[in-house]
Amino acid sequence: MDWRIVSIGTLPSNPLWNETGVLRTGHATTTVIKCGKSLLLVDPSLPPEMLNARLQERWGIDLSEITHVFLTSFDPDRRRSLDGLTHATWLMHEPEIQAATLAIGDEILRAEGDAELTGILGLHRELLTKFDIAADRPLLEAGVDLFPLPGFTPGSCGLLLPTPRRTILICGDTVATSEHVAQASVLSNCANIEMAQESFKECIEIADILVLGRDNVVLNPIRS
Repeated sequence: MDWRIVSIGTLPSNPLWNETGVLRTGHATTTVIKCGKSLLLVDPSLPPEMLNARLQERWGIDLSEITHVFLTSFDPDRRRSLDGLTHATWLMHEPEIQAATLAIGDEILRAEGDAELTGILGLHRELLTKFDIAADRPLLEAGVDLFPLPGFTPGSCGLLLPTPRRTILICGDTVATSEHVAQASVLSNCANIEMAQESFKECIEIADILVLGRDNVVLNPIRS
């Protein structure tokens, strides 16, 4: 197994930089994992053309070569390239699929009478039906494991990459930036702050290397 960051994410504004409002386009950190003949793309956040260029720059890979896609959550920032990945198998943690389906259903009920909004929500619900359940076993033959991290969303889930020397954890927005690591802080827009804090602690307890949801890779300060 080998892996690489394709694109470093960012928050639209970072309160730990004393920022407020929307100052930039938020996007998630995107990672690619090579496992035998499989290429797993995690959180394809940039538009297809931009992401394809980044894949070429980072590893000489084309978007058409991706075999699997995994979303750490159904957050819109994490799925801008899905239109360019219809050939791949889309995977998400089952609790996240279930929670997102229920949430969209509730929003559709509340939007009754607003045809435009109902139509948009219907497209989101249809998109969910195209995801396969990422089973609670190694995703690919090289042993990429699910690491449930509820809190940011009800079914948020990271990926654990147990390499011979270090344990690498793709955190999603459970651990957003290096400042959030330093301050042991979670994002304020979590669905459940207490659960997110517990998941944050689990990340710090298990991983040697953290792939952050909106930042680069960092060494776990406790382990390093």
